[in-house]
Amino acid sequence: VQLVESGGGLVQAGGSLRLSCAASGSMFSLNAMGWYRQAPGKQRELVAGITAGGSTNYADPAKGRFTICRDNAKGTVYLQMSSLKPEDTAVYYCNTNPPFMFGPYWGQGTQVTVSS
Repeated sequence: VQLVESGGGLVQAGGSLRLSCAASGSMFSLNAMGWYRQAPGKQRELVAGITAGGSTNYADPAKGRFTICRDNAKGTVYLQMSSLKPEDTAVYYCNTNPPFMFGPYWGQGTQVTVSS
């Protein structure tokens, strides 16, 4: 299964972005998915997760600002981010949750940069 993230960019603090992750393959709908991020010098962390059934969970920094959803027909998981802060600056990746259920790899990620 290939994971292709898109939708990142440069945005001012307080702005919004919508990230997309397209997953090829028929196994997508059966797996919990997650959005992760890695800021420079920091470990990759889970930002938001969504189960195969659509239940969601969020890391504390994302609560109230980020929304994860999925479209199984399109094989896509989204992350709607609002009220962005400079500390949200990172490369954002999607993967299964826990990761690597499709294979031992990450996609190329999408860069999100929030200016103050």
